[in-house]
Amino acid sequence: MTAGSALLVDFYQQLRRSWSIETSSRWQPDNPACGQCGVTALVVHDKLGGEILKTDVNGAWHFYNRIDGRRVDLTMSQFNSPIGYDDIPSNRDEALGDCSQQQYELLKSRVTGVV
Repeated sequence: MTAGSALLVDFYQQLRRSWSIETSSRWQPDNPACGQCGVTALVVHDKLGGEILKTDVNGAWHFYNRIDGRRVDLTMSQFNSPIGYDDIPSNRDEALGDCSQQQYELLKSRVTGVV
């Protein structure tokens, strides 16, 4: 996470508590952010606006956000080494391709109380 506001820290903590095998089939108890990038980018976009971006990490797309000109990657902890960000513009449809509608709706409801 690159932006240090209290809002982002609180939101990250809500997300971390909400991630599960139900929000990503790649979730792991010892790596809760694993596989959560698409679904998280969507929920961050819902709550905070901004843009959805992507970058290639080991041959797979990794999704994250840019808010007020700052990169916000709340799932970067899933990786063992630093990411070389390409900041390629993406969109909600591409991020939703990384998860299911049900996973998205579940995570959204867990962190916002709204489906």
